[in-house]
Amino acid sequence: MSDSEAVTYAQDGGVVTLTLNEPETRNAISPAIVEALTAACDRVNKDMSVGCVVITGAGKSFSSGGNIKDMRDRIGLFGKSPAEIRRGYQHGIQRIPMALHEIEVPTIAAVNGHAVGAGCDLSLMCDIRFASDDAEFAESFLRVGLVSGDGGAWFLPRVVGLSRAYEMTYTGDFIKAAKALEWGLASYVVPKEKLMEEAAAMAQRIAAQPPHSLRLCKKLIREGHAMTLGASLEMAAGMQAQVQHTHDQHEAVVAFFEKRKPKFIGS
Repeated sequence: MSDSEAVTYAQDGGVVTLTLNEPETRNAISPAIVEALTAACDRVNKDMSVGCVVITGAGKSFSSGGNIKDMRDRIGLFGKSPAEIRRGYQHGIQRIPMALHEIEVPTIAAVNGHAVGAGCDLSLMCDIRFASDDAEFAESFLRVGLVSGDGGAWFLPRVVGLSRAYEMTYTGDFIKAAKALEWGLASYVVPKEKLMEEAAAMAQRIAAQPPHSLRLCKKLIREGHAMTLGASLEMAAGMQAQVQHTHDQHEAVVAFFEKRKPKFIGS
């Protein structure tokens, strides 16, 4: 692992921690972060030893979202034609929500400090959010005259409900940790010095589950958003047929009766 990497990748047992590693910009979503984060998601999907991913930010912030200086100076994506900007989003930052939506394992955001704009949206793309007690969230695009170009308008109502999503979007207000917990924006709020410890403990619990069944459980919940009940039941039946022929499913049952910890081998 190198300090120069835009996103560091560290594995401990079945848990991978991805750290946005550009603290000098408060982890603004740069092209390098896009490339590294999407590559990491692909790497995780191919590695059955991974059971859970924790995403966090180096330094004092989770992510500040877009680079405000680039907006001011009309450089990078902000200096291009409308057609180029559209394609820039599709082949740039929008690859992150697609990658995290398709990642096969459960994901936890460990939100340290500010999660603003696209940084807020990145936390919403995760299944569970741990927030430090000094964390703040903001769907702040209107503060700089923008719309959410990275999927926030899709993820936010699914996390906090439609009315709260409208409020956060229309006002751009910063939501402190206690209110974030109340609204369901944060799953847990913990002391900042305990943030990674608590997130890692949850991740280890999740990663201890049988690998194939765990990944299919996530897929069943995720795909159910766009399915009829009948289609979801059909998918569940097919998944049951698959997992009931795995070693790990039988091991889970045997271990239950023998009152011992199961030993899963990923097959």
